[in-house]
Amino acid sequence: MRTLPFGRGLIVTCQAYPGEPMYGASIMAAMARAAAEGGAVAVHSGMPEDLAAIRAAVALPLIGIYKNYQSANAVYITDTNPKAQAIANVGCNVIQIDGTPRLRQDGQSLAEQIAFIHATLGKPVLAGVSCLDDAIASVKAGADAISTFLAGYTTHGRPFIDGPDFEMLTQILAHVSLPVIAEGRFKTPEQCAQAMQMGSYGVLVGSAITDPRSITKRFVAALS
Repeated sequence: MRTLPFGRGLIVTCQAYPGEPMYGASIMAAMARAAAEGGAVAVHSGMPEDLAAIRAAVALPLIGIYKNYQSANAVYITDTNPKAQAIANVGCNVIQIDGTPRLRQDGQSLAEQIAFIHATLGKPVLAGVSCLDDAIASVKAGADAISTFLAGYTTHGRPFIDGPDFEMLTQILAHVSLPVIAEGRFKTPEQCAQAMQMGSYGVLVGSAITDPRSITKRFVAALS
């Protein structure tokens, strides 16, 4: 098992998509600098150009994920070895992948992809899972850490709920000895604190920190 290159605490996702107001590698780098100054233990992002800009801007450990939205396959997160290679090449310290048992875009199994990342790229693997069974299978496949990233987003896993899936987090923490990163729909500091008190190694937060548009919408909805 490879050790994560950061300690317990908050991980901030710096991501935006084409058409969104904050889209652009330079903006992601500025977000990452703000997260570093705010006390994040690591930064997370989703495309090679953004990851490269962030790597040049901050010294924090960097978790990389490659999102392939054009994929016809159910697995669209770092779904091939070349995509894992691409984000490793720009300086990622940890590679995040789909931690479900579904075949990758290139036909590989979860265990085969993890073996490639370990042997060829020399990076720890953070497996995003959708349920307890996924987490147990990811451990057996060789993952170095587990995240609750896909809770509510697969046909075979947990149902979608409006907020963090603390029930799933409880199950995984009870059955998995690897570091567990709580991820998915965390909107408040209190929710993050709860996840840490439960035993999570870290909490990964995205739009609640780095998406002014969605933050503004929540405030407007509250005022309405």
